Amino acid sequence: MTDRELDAAGITDPALREAYRHCRRLNARHGKTYFLATRLLPVERRAAVHALYGFARWADDIVDTLDRAVDANRREAALSALHRSLRTGLREESSCEPVVLALADTARRYAIDQAHFADFMAAMRSDLMVTDYATYADLCDYMHGSAAVIGLQMLPVLGTVVPREEAAPHAAALGVAFQLTNFLRDVGEDLDRDRVYLPADLLSAHGADRRLLEWSRATGRRDRRITAALREFEALTRGVYQEAAPGIGMLHPMSRPCIRTAFVLYGGILEAVARENYSVVHHRAVVSRRRRAAVAADGLARVAAARLRARARRPAALSPRPAPPGRPCRPVHEEVV
Repeated sequence: MTDRELDAAGITDPALREAYRHCRRLNARHGKTYFLATRLLPVERRAAVHALYGFARWADDIVDTLDRAVDANRREAALSALHRSLRTGLREESSCEPVVLALADTARRYAIDQAHFADFMAAMRSDLMVTDYATYADLCDYMHGSAAVIGLQMLPVLGTVVPREEAAPHAAALGVAFQLTNFLRDVGEDLDRDRVYLPADLLSAHGADRRLLEWSRATGRRDRRITAALREFEALTRGVYQEAAPGIGMLHPMSRPCIRTAFVLYGGILEAVARENYSVVHHRAVVSRRRRAAVAADGLARVAAARLRARARRPAALSPRPAPPGRPCRPVHEEVV
């Protein structure tokens, strides 16, 4: 975290400043796409976003490690310790764990509903036990805690120009859209973690299943049934992006360039998957540096324009109303075939 960002956010305590810096490093290392977009936010709001995402990254690292020396029992113990630290930190607004210290401070500053953090931790615990999902509805239940609540946590930080409850379903949908994109991009890596996030009913509709995915991963060979299932999953994901899109215009004008940039960059991952003919079982699809730079430049231009408009009139007020949880998923995949 830069001193400028911390100063702008009014964070003066040395330990707290270092905790926020730790979160920023986590976000920069693990979330290149969203880290780039975050740099388009007003400087005083970046620290809070790094705290929210830094905590999520830390929990993800616990459950997603590919280190075979870290068995399930050790991951569960580490996640339980983090959850205890989180509950204490939110209650006492203090913690020896940097990610919790920064998160607790952000939750207090922006009055974020603490139920969102409980839902997130429940989803992380699920990742230690659940390795696949029978239906899209089952996957949606998981994604409420793992992704939708991240969008809801962000709303008080981003601000809205409409009542927050109106923007909440779109924010939740955007969190889900981003995670569905990650699921599609990371099919192969998730198989290495013994997980399949593609719903079994979607796979079976195309004659595919988990064993076929594992065979493809192990042999490096492709199968048209897998390609067809991945193509449908991409279409499903694009449908969720359409649900999320109206929410961008509901955000405070100074926050829109950040979220629009993330929206375009994550959508670019879908484009890369399709361009590479759905070969994600064998390798990740990535957005080129040139493309990321072009999208970031457009975001910077939008930031400059928003600042000019803000000088010309009084800035839009931030909505103080709390956001209820949202569930943007449709229950069956056939709707987007």
